[in-house]
Amino acid sequence: MMAMSDLSTPKTTSPFLRSSSQLRLSSKLHLSNQFRHLHLVPPPLHATSISKISCSVSQNNQAPVAVQENGSVKTKKECYGVFCLTYDLKAEEETKSWKKMINIAVSGAAGMISNHLLFKLASGSVFGPDQPIALKLLGSERSIQALEGVAMELEDSLFPLLREVDIGTDPYEVFQDVDWALLIGAKPRGPGMERAALLDINGQIFAEQGKALNAVASPNVKVLVVGNPCNTNALICLKNAPNIPAKNFHALTRLDENRAKCQLALKAGVFYDKVSNMTIWGNHSTTQVPDFLNARINGRPVKEVITDHKWLEEGFTESVQKRGGLLIQKWGRSSAASTAVSIVDAIKSLVTPTPEGDWFSTGVYTNGNPYGIAEDLVFSMPCRSKGDGDYELVNDVEIDDYLRKRIAKSEAELLAEKKCVAHLTGDGIAFCDLGPVDTMLPGEV
Repeated sequence: MMAMSDLSTPKTTSPFLRSSSQLRLSSKLHLSNQFRHLHLVPPPLHATSISKISCSVSQNNQAPVAVQENGSVKTKKECYGVFCLTYDLKAEEETKSWKKMINIAVSGAAGMISNHLLFKLASGSVFGPDQPIALKLLGSERSIQALEGVAMELEDSLFPLLREVDIGTDPYEVFQDVDWALLIGAKPRGPGMERAALLDINGQIFAEQGKALNAVASPNVKVLVVGNPCNTNALICLKNAPNIPAKNFHALTRLDENRAKCQLALKAGVFYDKVSNMTIWGNHSTTQVPDFLNARINGRPVKEVITDHKWLEEGFTESVQKRGGLLIQKWGRSSAASTAVSIVDAIKSLVTPTPEGDWFSTGVYTNGNPYGIAEDLVFSMPCRSKGDGDYELVNDVEIDDYLRKRIAKSEAELLAEKKCVAHLTGDGIAFCDLGPVDTMLPGEV
């Protein structure tokens, strides 16, 4: 064990000291059996003296070390890796250019989707180049070493906006004061597993996470459920978090929207940014309804641009649903990267104003919806946002008989799923009858 403290004189050869005119970062990584913590804290812009540094180096990462701070000895939690640095700075020191830090929780943080997502969040490409963030990473006991590796990579990436990284296995600790919760982690569907069994197993996970969010998260936390079956998991989560507005819960259907835009663009021979007003209605399953009736290409109705209406009614939906399976067939792995991009798109749709006349798709609570969809479900619908993290449902959409019939089918499936998890939502005894048809999307088995 080696300790170094009271470095009061700057040296040009020291990699840890910076000019007072530059932004300086610090890191301290604490590990316990359940919780790991990495702080990245900028100093005041006009520091009048050189901050003291306390550094400890451990060869075996076993015992806590005593660190001299301001003349007193404190017991410090063990450091991960070679060293810890502690700068004597206030964690919430604000500058003229950076906003107050926001806390973002990510479950399943050691998985492939998170491996793409976390670095996008930390880079500032999601919440903006002036928004510091803290990442709270939730994993399992089995994945905790992988989470340590994730924290190391985030530390080594030197993201100036990333202030903290917390790692843990207890949602009641990881979700403390979070402003956003991105719930990615869920049990994958194994060979021979029925959809009903998956609903029950993952439902228990999201019931517990809902209770934890209700107990310790910010009262206005925004929750995006990615783990499948995401619509019903989001319903379970919100039912177990009565203190959080039900409107704040989302199920991810943005990847379906992005795939639908891609297919329309390919068929029309245009670039995908020409496709707007794309809605995914219903469940994230093969009953989902990609809406070509209200979509636009270069501002014109899709049915005017694509005159092959048979393809729209038959081939279009199938091509969206089978996209994930085709990707696995080609590449041998699931769509982790594009899922991460769609999570980014979903968040950005809520924190930036929706372009005039356009909208986006997200699975939200149906109470008070203007479309006649049954209440007390999480159902993908068209939404707009003012960029404040909130949204409103779009009223100016057309629903013809073709569209209504298919929306009703997805609605019936979600009602059936809801009965399967009644014991997890406080609605009584569960009764599950999903029928013989397997509606899991390709690539999710």
